[in-house]
Amino acid sequence: MGRPKKSEPLDSFDPVLMELPEAVRWREWMWRVEAVIFAARTPVSREALARLVGSTCNLDDLIADIRDELRARPYELVFVAGGYQLRTKPRFAPAIRAASGGDLRDAGAPELTPTEILAVTAIAYLQPATRAELSSVAGKEISRDVIAALKRHGLIDGALRAPQPGAPFAYVTTKKFLEVFGRFRGERRRGALGMIGEGVSRLTVCSPPLQHYRD
Repeated sequence: MGRPKKSEPLDSFDPVLMELPEAVRWREWMWRVEAVIFAARTPVSREALARLVGSTCNLDDLIADIRDELRARPYELVFVAGGYQLRTKPRFAPAIRAASGGDLRDAGAPELTPTEILAVTAIAYLQPATRAELSSVAGKEISRDVIAALKRHGLIDGALRAPQPGAPFAYVTTKKFLEVFGRFRGERRRGALGMIGEGVSRLTVCSPPLQHYRD
């Protein structure tokens, strides 16, 4: 005789919870959604969260209630890179870095110099973009060290080659960029965007579409 077949873990999962009173059911849905987002290392899609609750649940209202409960906490629920993620609030990033040496998963956005901010914002604006194109837009040299720092932080990728003489690397932003810069606010970013807007008019080399770079 063969061994009894183990039931699948999902067989017993009840997203509807109809046996619970309405208020208790809502609270349980909130805890489920928060627990799954907390356990995930990457943003959790809306579709994944919808599988945790009943079809009668208004997911937008549920997420709004979770956000309200987290207002007094040092972290918050944000939508980045196509999904939801719990992130520490920016003002706690220095404390987290001080305690962890920068190793903790949610230590906030990496510390970037003004030139690095300008370069990565320009890449997001123009992508794919070569270093020469970035320098032209910025109105100053974007060094290899700047590019290397952005790659080290995982914010850009340089796997493409531009169809130009010498086939220089063409850079694009990464999913981590979306996660980090979804929270990137303030005068430094607006200043960088303003400089890019002025610099685009100086750009004389037109970038072909991304699909051409992959051919």
